[in-house]
Amino acid sequence: MQIVDLIFYVLFLGAMSYYAITNLQWYSYKLNRVIFHHTKAWWHIVYFLVPYGAYQFASYIGGYGFVVSAIYLVALYLWYKSLDKPLVFTSRVKKYLGLSIFLGLFMTLAFGGHKAVIIPIFLAYFISVYIEKMLFDSFKKQAKAKLDSMDDLIVVGVTASYGKTSIKNFIAHILKSHYSTYATPRSVNTLAGVIKDINQDLPNDTKVYVVEMGARGEGDIAEIATFVNPHYAVVGKIGPAHIEYFKTMENIRNTKMEILKSDRLKEAFVHQSAMVKPTEHIHIFGTKEDYDISSPLPLPEFIISDVVSTLDGISFELNGTRYSANILGKFNAMNIAAAILVAKSLGLDDESINKALQTLQPTEHRLQRIDAGGKVILDDSFNGNIDGMMASFELASSYQGRKVVITPGLVEVDDELNIQVAKKANEVFDLVVVTGDLNYKIFKEYVDEAKLYKLEDKSKMQDMLVEQTVAGDLILFANDAPSFV
Repeated sequence: MQIVDLIFYVLFLGAMSYYAITNLQWYSYKLNRVIFHHTKAWWHIVYFLVPYGAYQFASYIGGYGFVVSAIYLVALYLWYKSLDKPLVFTSRVKKYLGLSIFLGLFMTLAFGGHKAVIIPIFLAYFISVYIEKMLFDSFKKQAKAKLDSMDDLIVVGVTASYGKTSIKNFIAHILKSHYSTYATPRSVNTLAGVIKDINQDLPNDTKVYVVEMGARGEGDIAEIATFVNPHYAVVGKIGPAHIEYFKTMENIRNTKMEILKSDRLKEAFVHQSAMVKPTEHIHIFGTKEDYDISSPLPLPEFIISDVVSTLDGISFELNGTRYSANILGKFNAMNIAAAILVAKSLGLDDESINKALQTLQPTEHRLQRIDAGGKVILDDSFNGNIDGMMASFELASSYQGRKVVITPGLVEVDDELNIQVAKKANEVFDLVVVTGDLNYKIFKEYVDEAKLYKLEDKSKMQDMLVEQTVAGDLILFANDAPSFV
């Protein structure tokens, strides 16, 4: 094999491997999700199957594989430039890329010049999975030993379909005035993420550890709950988030309730949407408005009422006691209430709680208000659920000036929910900017043509804002799906 041909083979294999591992990283390294649940599955045809077939054909008819390699490298570079969530070169990614190229070279040279591509890409994946499992088991033992060594550590577990990161942050903020409190950072909510957090960042003097727990399938939360064994648990609002993976609402509810699988659970505060019976240790919170009078279940023990939500903050009553915070969004009354219930269980009184609420900060990118250039910007780009989006639309409707929404719609939900979003957006906003193709057809059908604008490329966002908005506008960023959806 000529050296030039070999060089272009390595470049082609590396580029194909880069495409594969980028998609795997987006979908938590789950091969079945990349193959069967990718929202832009046509990418696999354009950037994987067709280039592979063209490369094999060109090599077979006369050694023209280097031409296909050159074309593919250009195409993949343009694809890479269009991404808003490019590959992060973790140690796992580096191992995978190195393995893929090594296996490809070994097989090509060992079998007389046959240019192996698909086999090394998939073989490297399965080998890397095995390596990661061995490393994971070691890290898990290390994290468990650290938790066991921390005397009197109180663990609070938090899960929900919507708002679990906000609930976690609110609990940590309220408690920090009385306890040395630490919460899992950002949206870290998988077992692997929690283990890494414990080993690397959990301070040894922590007294309360607040752990967020997420799931894409049955058993995911049980894994975390049985590992950290929370003393207190919160189950926030349950809804059809990730219904594509769970198939039914019953499966979602059952998975969220796995948080109760703790050997040392003292109390759990569960939102009424879980539809579970209260017990001595399981307390239900919610609203009278959301209570189904035909339900055999009793009214929630803790009632949220008289919620007042404005562009300056929120206030509400919880069993007759009034609380207020500089947090936007009616739905946040539920999230703050959950944090208050945990704080009360850990001995804080209303005066301490209300004092902490006055310095409460919104979770970044979740109805975060920014005043800039004479415009009111509501950054709700990390809020991708129907209840939160409708609440943000309701909040925006109270603004007296021109209103603009920028959104891809909802992701991983039925079309019916996006129809609700489109109809409400048409009702509230003067300009509806839809990013990407995912839900554009729905918006086109239900939003007036004169107020609908499609933003094909999010890299042009700044230019669009300059052209389409003016001082005095309210601009709501409602959800922000990455480019691969």
